[in-house]
Amino acid sequence: VEFLYCDLASMKSIRQFVQRFRAKNCPLHVLVNNAGVMLVPERKTEDGFEEHFGLNYLGHFLLTNLLLDMLKQSGTHSHNARIIIVSSATHYVGKLHLNDLQSRCSYSPHGAYAQSKLALVLFTYRLQHLLTANGSHVTANVVDPGVVNTELYKHVFWVGKVVKWMTAWLCFKTPEEGASTSIYAAVSPEMEGAGGCYLYNEERTKSADIAYDEELQRRLWTESCKMVGISDEASR
Repeated sequence: VEFLYCDLASMKSIRQFVQRFRAKNCPLHVLVNNAGVMLVPERKTEDGFEEHFGLNYLGHFLLTNLLLDMLKQSGTHSHNARIIIVSSATHYVGKLHLNDLQSRCSYSPHGAYAQSKLALVLFTYRLQHLLTANGSHVTANVVDPGVVNTELYKHVFWVGKVVKWMTAWLCFKTPEEGASTSIYAAVSPEMEGAGGCYLYNEERTKSADIAYDEELQRRLWTESCKMVGISDEASR
């Protein structure tokens, strides 16, 4: 195991990480996008993005796109490279505000978090569409880890923290249990060649109806490319 620093809230840090990784000249078979914050107070990343959207979504969007050529080079017909994007059941209640992705008009920690998780599902489906269209040996799937007992809940209101403390042993998954579906998506022979799936408890299930809106997927992708400063190859 080798650690390379990458701050998903910083576009500069992401680009520096990719440069360091490329310099190693090693294949990339699996990318798991798992970083995130939840219910943070209104604040911005160093690039001026609302933190939920900037870190949870845009950071992963840029990282994945910058590593995409390496994933394509590493995948083969019999062993596809795999991209796993970790979302949340919260995406079911999320709304994507294309005219206000930064939640400037009305900020809600719950709304901003749900929007970032919905954006990740839309991103996954659009990415898989493009990978399939290009004939790439890379698959992209999105995972719901469930409710996991981690520090992700440190910004929850104090009543929520008390409830979490009292019920975590019964209702919450351990970090190991929460990671199981991501691991399943990354290494299971059953997932070989399968992309564009929403996975929960190591099973394919249905995501929110809005996530299958191909026009919304396309518009979010185009806008995201503008925000992180990369070319929208899909529009050419």
